[in-house]
Amino acid sequence: MTSWRLDRTYRSTSGEVRWTALGEDGAPPLVLLHGTPFSSYVWRGIARALSGRFRVYVWDMPGYGASEKAAGQDVSLPRQAEVFTELLAHWGLTDREPTVVAHDFGGYVALRAHLVHGARYRRLALVGPTALPGWGSATYRLIGEHADVFTQLPAALHRALVTEYLSSASGPGLHPSVLEQLVEPWCTEEGQPAFYRQIEQNGLDLTADLKEEDYGRISVPSLVSWGAEDAWNPVALAHRLAAMIPGARLHLFEGAGHLVQEDAPAELAAVLAAFADPDGHGPSDGN
Repeated sequence: MTSWRLDRTYRSTSGEVRWTALGEDGAPPLVLLHGTPFSSYVWRGIARALSGRFRVYVWDMPGYGASEKAAGQDVSLPRQAEVFTELLAHWGLTDREPTVVAHDFGGYVALRAHLVHGARYRRLALVGPTALPGWGSATYRLIGEHADVFTQLPAALHRALVTEYLSSASGPGLHPSVLEQLVEPWCTEEGQPAFYRQIEQNGLDLTADLKEEDYGRISVPSLVSWGAEDAWNPVALAHRLAAMIPGARLHLFEGAGHLVQEDAPAELAAVLAAFADPDGHGPSDGN
């Protein structure tokens, strides 16, 4: 990932976290959270596009991307929410209330940090979040049920599995060079067991602790956005979640799969820029 480098380190309660910030120091803060099995790399274009107007913070969760991957490491979603809360304090954003943009698992992490740990946001944008029962592909379910078996795959078969799995995150298909960058971190000596570790620790029922009444407590301006062709988290969940969060806007990206950042980057950047506008102007409703 020579074109995308996280040049800073934070020692969290769940291992070393790599992060960086783009844009001017005094600009309004905006934080991007990735999901699984991705890293901040999927936000590279959006982060650069938004850095002209915002101070953009990106990070790889423990167990992902360039951050630490270790045997016995706790990479569960509740722990990731704790680490995110730590990071907000480390970045000096406890009182500055950043706009938070979160994809996939990052959505649950951002929601839990806000609802359970009291993290304060100015605005919250969720992109295909893992937040309601019904998320997860058939492949994710199968691996989660048999993680001990999949961990033993020879390296070549493991790479083929990860490649095929990641390919299904896109509607129109990922560029080969992008796919390679997403696959590679999971195919090192430490990456292969880390891939199955994070799935094993994050079962399909893990997000059930956040319920409809919890989402009804969200009072910050919120955006729920989704790829209309998402094969991992059904788009029906978008309508349900938007209805649960008071005043939430809903925007669907036509033709995009789960990885909206790769499938519709220009539209996503424009929608997020309008939503996070420091002058207070939000985007028009999408459908």
